[in-house]
Amino acid sequence: MTQERIQAYEKIKYALTNAPLLVMPDWKIPFKLYIDVCGEALGEALHQVQIFKYKPYKGPICFISRQRKPTETRYGASQMECLFLVWSLEELHCYLDGSVFEVITDCNAVKSLLNMKTPNRHMLRWQIAIQEYRGNITIVHKAGNIHKNADGLSRWALPNTPDNPAYVPTSAEPQIPIEGINITDVGTEFFDEVRESYKQDKNCHILTALLDKD
Repeated sequence: MTQERIQAYEKIKYALTNAPLLVMPDWKIPFKLYIDVCGEALGEALHQVQIFKYKPYKGPICFISRQRKPTETRYGASQMECLFLVWSLEELHCYLDGSVFEVITDCNAVKSLLNMKTPNRHMLRWQIAIQEYRGNITIVHKAGNIHKNADGLSRWALPNTPDNPAYVPTSAEPQIPIEGINITDVGTEFFDEVRESYKQDKNCHILTALLDKD
């Protein structure tokens, strides 16, 4: 066996027997969000560059992957990447809300989503969904082989089942239609309760005093 093969074997053995070291998020440091869509699956990895043993260490905070829902199979590659960005931001809102972060993707459509001038109806909806992160989010395009973490997750994604922490129901909850609303005694009992609630509210007393002056 050649030395090259021995080294390759040792690398594989190390990768299989040593899990990635997850780091605790530091809210003062920007996050890096890697996203990728491959075929019928999605993968994302959230990282931070922290100082570990006096050296910069790009540590993973969490990984998410799932397979596509049946309703998502009609989307093309670019649309799916944009939809997945929105889904990732929703799943990781507890980390990214109010934080500075960089999204790394291999899809140009995602890079232009934030400032797209003439989006179609799907893109427009997703564009609106990420506006709350404007000013904190930077979207960067890089070749897929640069962020192999997300690429590997998307190629071997967990099934979209309830035991997956990133599970998304395949259909919305059934909506119960309102057949009708009947209001009785509006002029007496209802308004009496409203007046009583106003009397117990200290802010309403302030507003009432101001109105009485006018």
